[in-house]
Amino acid sequence: MPGPRTTSFLAGERPDDVAIYLPEETLSGGEELLETDYAEPADGGVILVVAGERGQATFEEVTGTDPMTFAGSAMGTPGSIDADLAGGECPNAIEGPQDHQLRFVFAFAEDQNEEVGGIYAEGDVIHAYAQCSCGETYADKWVAGER
Repeated sequence: MPGPRTTSFLAGERPDDVAIYLPEETLSGGEELLETDYAEPADGGVILVVAGERGQATFEEVTGTDPMTFAGSAMGTPGSIDADLAGGECPNAIEGPQDHQLRFVFAFAEDQNEEVGGIYAEGDVIHAYAQCSCGETYADKWVAGER
């Protein structure tokens, strides 16, 4: 069950924050993250919910990847990311026996915008971007609180 910071993020109540899911194996040597006030235990790892720019810097620090470059590359490949951000299904998983493990997820919320239309008119939207152990990056988005 997600913690209070994660729950409010997923409800669209923290539009200035970003969320980062890191599986336990990614945390090797980074256990100090678990001691912060923005880290919450999640299924098989930890979710960090951190204020905007600080959150982007944290993502880059722990993954070695620029978050906006990462999101831009993942955006072109639709995939499925769990509503709690702690899992996903790589679009390449059906192509063979290769191991497909989630490496990390980066997410942010966007306020409802009726002028844009589509799901943006329905409510706040969660944008989530993931990287698989096979190297594939993929994206998913949904109306906050509807998964």
